[in-house]
Amino acid sequence: VPNQHRPVSARRLREAIADALGVELLAYTREGASSSAWAFAEAYLHEFFGATEPPVMQERLAPSTTVSVVIATLDRPAGLRECLELVIGQQTPRRVEVVVVDNNPGSGLTPPVVAEFPRVRLVSEPRRGLAYARNAGFLAATGEIVIATDDDVTMESDWLERLVGPFARPDVMVVTGNVLPIELETDAQQHFETYGGLGRGFSRFEVNGDWFESFRLDAVPTWSLGATANAAFRSSLFTESVVGLMDEALGPGMPSGVGEDAYLIYKALKAHHTLVYEPAAYVWHHHRASMKALRRQIYGYSKGHVAYHLTTLARDHDLRALKRLFLDLPAWRFGQIWSRLRHHSNYPLSLVALEIWGNLVGPVGLLRSRLRVRREGRSSRSAVAAEAPAASTASVEMAPLALRKAE
Repeated sequence: VPNQHRPVSARRLREAIADALGVELLAYTREGASSSAWAFAEAYLHEFFGATEPPVMQERLAPSTTVSVVIATLDRPAGLRECLELVIGQQTPRRVEVVVVDNNPGSGLTPPVVAEFPRVRLVSEPRRGLAYARNAGFLAATGEIVIATDDDVTMESDWLERLVGPFARPDVMVVTGNVLPIELETDAQQHFETYGGLGRGFSRFEVNGDWFESFRLDAVPTWSLGATANAAFRSSLFTESVVGLMDEALGPGMPSGVGEDAYLIYKALKAHHTLVYEPAAYVWHHHRASMKALRRQIYGYSKGHVAYHLTTLARDHDLRALKRLFLDLPAWRFGQIWSRLRHHSNYPLSLVALEIWGNLVGPVGLLRSRLRVRREGRSSRSAVAAEAPAASTASVEMAPLALRKAE
């Protein structure tokens, strides 16, 4: 920057950087460690400048196909209320059932919120763990398509139709959508995006059994395909002997940490089913705002990553997990440390150390989880059916928004 040896203002420096780097800078942000930061910026720009429409859906599911939305919750009444209002307000011509699973019935916080929505169904699952809660909802659901989402997300009014659209193809068994941060106000929220966030970009893609088998030596990166904060499944998938329900020993609320959704996707792809990632079906997620909550979350993620691979190794005899655990993962951790030391990343070394510790205790967490599931039992349809109300009272009929306004 020519400056005749005088100070350069911040504004002039910004302009020089933008002029010189421009697209290259954005390309690095999009593909580099901060990929989700680009997703957040792009979504904000679309909203600010009034983008006409998100990407056009390529398929539309027949209106006669029924859908169930399963929301697992654990003592977050305010978030649950907001989420239910938006789910109820979806523009859809089909019959939609809404099932809320209370994973801590003893607190009494969830029933009053659900009571505000008379036709929403409440299911109790006292066994702590997100996989237990999701499975209880899957078993109680009556829809042909089952959507899983969380009580800390919000969505647009056309989210549901965009998410179920790809099921118009009979080979599609799983659809995942994008998950964007609703705010990046605190260091914890920003660090989580640097960590990887929950978004998977704005490009539509699909994978299947051939993609699953194309990884000769490397572990199949199912964790890069989306999460059950925004995912849909054909209900028949849960009755298949080779797929079935979520593994209750994996996931938040268990000592293992996470991995329940990645393993469900793993089993579906191993069975040669097709998964479609539909970025037009996006939700906004409330990231953990405090560093204490972020550390707890990342610690669980790090344990769960190891627990997931150990599960594929033990149950599916997938030897690719060995390379991931003993070669790829240590190399990745070394790369994190090297990038931080060279000031190529602002991700704190304290969080890297926490991730390493989580990886090391992952096997112990999985063992504790397996013993807990053995004590508490696996999910079963009979346990859910005992408290389920009649199907006629468990559904929410949703009309298009224009019709609702006319009424």
